[in-house]
Amino acid sequence: MIQMQTRLDVADNSGAKEVMCIKVLGGSKRRFAGVGDVIVVSVKEAAPKAMPKDGKVVVSGVNMIARHTKPSQADPEGGIKRREAPIHVSNVAIKDPKTGKPARVGFEVRDGKKVRVLKGSGEVLNG
Repeated sequence: MIQMQTRLDVADNSGAKEVMCIKVLGGSKRRFAGVGDVIVVSVKEAAPKAMPKDGKVVVSGVNMIARHTKPSQADPEGGIKRREAPIHVSNVAIKDPKTGKPARVGFEVRDGKKVRVLKGSGEVLNG
């Protein structure tokens, strides 16, 4: 039985370790949820430096976020902490080694193998 303020252990690859139930969905008078019911949760504990989800990448200097932290024993200074957040892989382009500019990628058959080729320069990508 799950109700508001219940703390739950997480068993997926999202990076969250412990969550707390905020709301049981399914009507304004509904108080309890069971296995398979939909609830709204808040992450209370997460794995530090968790890897981004599938389909996301972290690019240095891009999509910077600022987190305002209160001074604590672990971090006595507190303040504004800046870090990179993951972005979707479709928003990232491959840099052409010849020109240094972003390039589109296409596929060609060379020597009987399907290879990835940069559209602008025609150079074959490794992989």
